[in-house]
Amino acid sequence: MSEMSEKEEVRIGADGRSWPSFAEAISVWARIALLSFGGPAGQIAVMHRILVEEKRWLGEARFLHALNFCMLLPGPEAQQLTVYIGWLMHRTMGGIVAGLLFVLPGVIAIMALSLIYALFGEIGAIAALFFGLKAAVLAIVLQALVRIGGKAIRNSAMAIIAIASFVAIFAFDVAFPIIIISAAVIGFVGGRFGLPAFQAGAGHEASGNGYVVAGADTILGSEQADNRRPQAGSVLRTAVILVVLWLGPVAGLFLILGPDHVFSEIAVFFSKMAVVTFGGAYAVLAYVAQAAVETFGWLQPGEMLDGLGMAETTPGPLIMVTQFVGFMGAYRDPGILSPVMAGILGGLLTTWVTFAPCFLWIFLGAPFIERLRNNPALSAALGAITAAVVGVILNLALWFALHVIFRDVGIYGGEGMTLPYPDIASIDWIALILTLFALLAAFQFRINMLLLIGGSASLGLLLYLMGIVVI
Repeated sequence: MSEMSEKEEVRIGADGRSWPSFAEAISVWARIALLSFGGPAGQIAVMHRILVEEKRWLGEARFLHALNFCMLLPGPEAQQLTVYIGWLMHRTMGGIVAGLLFVLPGVIAIMALSLIYALFGEIGAIAALFFGLKAAVLAIVLQALVRIGGKAIRNSAMAIIAIASFVAIFAFDVAFPIIIISAAVIGFVGGRFGLPAFQAGAGHEASGNGYVVAGADTILGSEQADNRRPQAGSVLRTAVILVVLWLGPVAGLFLILGPDHVFSEIAVFFSKMAVVTFGGAYAVLAYVAQAAVETFGWLQPGEMLDGLGMAETTPGPLIMVTQFVGFMGAYRDPGILSPVMAGILGGLLTTWVTFAPCFLWIFLGAPFIERLRNNPALSAALGAITAAVVGVILNLALWFALHVIFRDVGIYGGEGMTLPYPDIASIDWIALILTLFALLAAFQFRINMLLLIGGSASLGLLLYLMGIVVI
C-alpha cells in the first residue's frame, strides 16, 4: 500500500481533460454519499448519473463491467462499486476515501436513530411511527422481490433454483451460506459445460435514458490500464494489512472476553456474514434476522423491521441495518458498561467487521478484473446465485408479513421441518389495512420510496393520536 503515500501528479485523461484532483474526488464522493437513498438500485443510478453522465470519469461499458465484478463479490455492491471506481481514479487511497465516505452518513444517521429508538422507542408516538413504517418496509421488500425476480428468473432452471432456495430456508431452516454456495456450484458447473439455461444474461442497466457515454469520451478512456497490472508483492502486502485490520479486533475480543461475550458474538457473527452476503442487503436480511432474533435474542421480530425502516430512510447501504442490530444486542447485554456506551461500541464494531472486508475484496480482485471478464462459468455462477436470492427474499417477505400482520406467530417443528404458522385470532386488522394501502401505493401508483415511507409512518402516528392504534 505504498501508493497511498505517493504524491499526486498532474495527469491528462484520455479525453484531453485534466485528471480530477484528489480534493475534487472527495467532494464528488461526499455528494454521492449524501444522495445515496433508495437502496442499491437508487445508489447505483446516482453514481451513474454523476460519474458517467455528468463528470464523465468513465464510460458506460466500464461502469457496467465494474458493477458486474462487484456483483460477484459478497457484500454491498454499491459500496464496493465506489471503492472500485475510487481505486481506478486515485489508486488505493482513492478507494479507501470513496468507500469510507459512502458509508459515513449512514453510520451517523443509524447511530442517532438507534439511540433514540433504545431510549425513547417505548414512547407511544415514536412506537406509532415505527408501527406505520413496517407496512412501507414490507411493500419495499416485495418490490425488491419483483424487480430482482423479473431479471433473474429467465428460464425454468432459474425458477427451480429460486423455488428450491425458498423451500430450503423457509421449511427446513437451511443456512443461508449453504444455499448460496450450492447455487454457485450448480451455476458454475452448468456454465462450464455450456448448458443453455446457464448462459449469461444481459448486464445490469445503469441508465434508463437510452444515452450511452462512450469510453473514449471519458477521462479513463476505453483501454485497459496497463499500470493496473497486478504485482504479487504489492497485492500480498495489501491483503495482509487489510486482513489484520479486519480480523485483528475479532481475534482480540474473542481471546480477551471469551466466545460468549456479546462483543465476541457480534464480531464473529458479522465477520462470517461479511463473506456470505451475496445478492445484496435484502437477501442477507433473512439470515441476519433469524440469527439476531432466534439464535442470539438481540431483537424481537418487529424490531428488525424497525431497523430496516431506519436504513431505508437514511443515506448509505441498506446493510447498515446491521449497525442497529449490533447496537441493540450490546445495549441489552452491556456487562460492566453503561447500556448506551455498550450499544455505541456494539454498533461501531458491527459496522467495522461488515465493511472492512469490502475493501479487501476490491483491492485483491480489482487488479485481476480483466482476467475475470467474459468468463462464462463465473457469469453462470452469478446468475444462479441471483436466482437463489429471489427465493431467499421471498422467505424474508413472508417472514416480515407474518410478523407485521399477526401478533402471535408460532413454529411447527417435526421431521426436520420448521414451519412458521400464525395464530389467526391474533391478526392485527389495522396493520393489515396499512399494509394493503402501502402495497397499492407502491405497485399501482408507484409512489416515490421516501414518500411511501414518510406517509406510512405519518399515518401510523395519526391513527395513534386518533386513538385507533393502541401501542
